[in-house]
Amino acid sequence: MTAHDEIKNLAELDAFFKCERHLFLHRKVMVSISGGSDSDIILDFVLRVLAARYHDYKCDVHFVFFDTGIEYEATKRHLLYLEQKYNIKIERRRAITPVPNGCKKYGVPFLSKYTSEMINRLQKHGFDFAGDGAKEFDELLEKYPNCKGALRWWCNINGDKSAYSISRFFMLKEFMTENPPDFLISPECCNGAKKDNAKKYERENDIDLNVLGLRKAEGGVRTVAIGTCFTEGVGYRIDTYRPIWWFTDKDKAHYETTYNIIHSDCYTKYGLRRTGCAGCPFGSDFENELNIIQQYEPKLYKAVCAIFGKSYDYTRKYREFVKKHKTGAPDNQMNLFDYFDGGAQ
Repeated sequence: MTAHDEIKNLAELDAFFKCERHLFLHRKVMVSISGGSDSDIILDFVLRVLAARYHDYKCDVHFVFFDTGIEYEATKRHLLYLEQKYNIKIERRRAITPVPNGCKKYGVPFLSKYTSEMINRLQKHGFDFAGDGAKEFDELLEKYPNCKGALRWWCNINGDKSAYSISRFFMLKEFMTENPPDFLISPECCNGAKKDNAKKYERENDIDLNVLGLRKAEGGVRTVAIGTCFTEGVGYRIDTYRPIWWFTDKDKAHYETTYNIIHSDCYTKYGLRRTGCAGCPFGSDFENELNIIQQYEPKLYKAVCAIFGKSYDYTRKYREFVKKHKTGAPDNQMNLFDYFDGGAQ
């Protein structure tokens, strides 16, 4: 009996065959370990594939954790547990620009990565939210000719139903026109803490395949832009593979039960649904997360309030604005309290 014969779930079986092929075709593989629930499955899954074909594989596999500088102690404990459970070494890489430094340098996150990026572009071009916020696209483009992409977002040129329009957040444009931000907004803290660090690791270790624990079922802008479990590297980029991309929540739960996957205290004790940078404002449920952090990791609570405080306050103000004006948003518009592009697992 082979390892394939023991697999009863079709999504898992399909992923197993694909993973076998991708690992066989690459020399140096980086498996990103975050300590989150999807990451736990990825680690177990990759090790099962390797064990089934260990005579055939010649690839060098690196398990890597990228420390953002604002991690749960529970996550750090979980990494130790994973190393002991699987008898492996998970490399820890400190951020090139830790989240606290990145927020000071570039600005703080607000609502979602894409929204923060568009606002940041407007701010860099000196956009007058109060004075110019209600003007039409052509008039704005004449005044801010080098900011076309962000202006298209601001003026909903891509359509109200587009994920790349400000209308995806109910009355956000009206709110910002009446309440211009007096602080820098940016998603750049993610780049310095994880993305740039991962690229540096890839170069230093000659990695040719990056394995990520990302599922389409999570939703968000990332899943809209990706579309498949494997992305071939072009130019300086390396191949990227997402083994559980097609796993539904039901498939994930089945795998956890079948292989007795135990997640970190963030899930089992704290009651969090997602992990990532602690207290990240991208999570729509950050208020609940803050309460949890204050209860279980009070030192971390003081840190996240100092780092993200302005974003928390601005989001609360926006939510109050929504409550006063919302009389029934169209179905195509995001509900502010729904998860849009929150913390990674």
